[in-house]
Amino acid sequence: MSFFNKVRNTIDLLKAVDLDQLAKINSKIDLAEAMKTLGKLDDRQLNGLMRMLKTKDKKGQHELPPIDGDFYNLDLKLTDEQRKIQLDVRNFMEDEIKPLVNEHWKKDKFPFEIIDKFKKLNIVGVPYEGYGCPNLPFLMEGIIAQEIARVDVSTSTFFGVHSGLAMGSIYLCGSEEQKQEWLPKMQKMEKIGAFGLTEPNVGSGVAGGMETTCEFDGENWVLNGQKKWIGNATFADVTIIWARDIENNQVKGFLVKKENPGFSTEKIKDKMALRIVQNAIITLKDCKVPESDRLQNANSFKDTANVLRMTRAGVAWQAVGCARGAYEAALKYTKKREQFGRPIASFQLIQNHLVEMLSNLTSMQTLCFRLSELQDQGMLKDEHASLAKVYCSMRMRDVVSRAREVLGGNGILLKYDVARFVADAEAIYSYEGTKEINSLIVGRAITGYGAFVN
Repeated sequence: MSFFNKVRNTIDLLKAVDLDQLAKINSKIDLAEAMKTLGKLDDRQLNGLMRMLKTKDKKGQHELPPIDGDFYNLDLKLTDEQRKIQLDVRNFMEDEIKPLVNEHWKKDKFPFEIIDKFKKLNIVGVPYEGYGCPNLPFLMEGIIAQEIARVDVSTSTFFGVHSGLAMGSIYLCGSEEQKQEWLPKMQKMEKIGAFGLTEPNVGSGVAGGMETTCEFDGENWVLNGQKKWIGNATFADVTIIWARDIENNQVKGFLVKKENPGFSTEKIKDKMALRIVQNAIITLKDCKVPESDRLQNANSFKDTANVLRMTRAGVAWQAVGCARGAYEAALKYTKKREQFGRPIASFQLIQNHLVEMLSNLTSMQTLCFRLSELQDQGMLKDEHASLAKVYCSMRMRDVVSRAREVLGGNGILLKYDVARFVADAEAIYSYEGTKEINSLIVGRAITGYGAFVN
């Protein structure tokens, strides 16, 4: 450190001392000699002295470090533009969404007013090229998913279904005419999308056991069957419906509008997780869809799998966001909550829980960061996305469990947010492929043997 900088730091130190304190110091020590000594201190010693001078009261309280779940400073790897988007989303979620979520979560309602607010962020369809989309790296889609889920997983799911699964299906499988018709409106959130794949009787085995059927009658495609757990479906303008062609047994995709005859939805009630998300059972009864609304490049389940591969990385990032929100809420609580005359953050066992949570969170973040890099480099494989979903959803569960534990009895109250993260984590753990199915995908990749039941 230069002499000038040392003098400047010394002056800053003295500014922290009022005149009465200075007079007391002068009566006890030689200030001139003290100045010489201060000038010889290195950065670490000066910073330590500054922290001592900032002691607030006789209890030994001191300036506490900020609450930040990005312990390895991954945000430093973002460009200035990307960092601005991240902070814009974070501030939006804190200011506009956080005040709403607990009340709507409790009442099982969706706050429709947030759609107009989301429009201003211009973050829909982030990785897509053209059609009004931002065309940013897939990494930013992950960062955005994390920031939204950090405050509310339900909102993140609503956004991911619309921007990822619904728009992604059209982007990857639609004709140019279909893309031009839907993507610009969906990017502006003038039209909201849903994605119908899972069925009442078929979840993990939907690739080979899909019961919803489609049949061409010479004029229209006729769809029959049911879909379950379809987020946004109660109010979406268009739902991507996947159905098995009776003629050739191949899976096809369709753009089904909410006003289509034979299309109806029933809201799923009494959920313990993602209560803001409006999940529905969709019933298709001789639902007629014109050929122009069949996704022209969706001709087998492999095309469906391409959509899932693209969006599964975003679900892993959602798990990161859920874990980060729970960790930061728990850390904040432990600094304020006192027992035996001290903040519980000062207790050894509490610190052990916090460090375990941070270890899990940091490993999840670094894994997902690399996953998104692979995606941006065009190297993403099914097993990459599946491993991230398996690992992050498991570690997320551990983080939210520990967060609930350090809050004690308050951990089950909505007002402290952690209870909501605990409940919503259970939905993330199951959707976009269960742990077992994603484990089999990775297992097949590393052993060369498929262990799926035929």
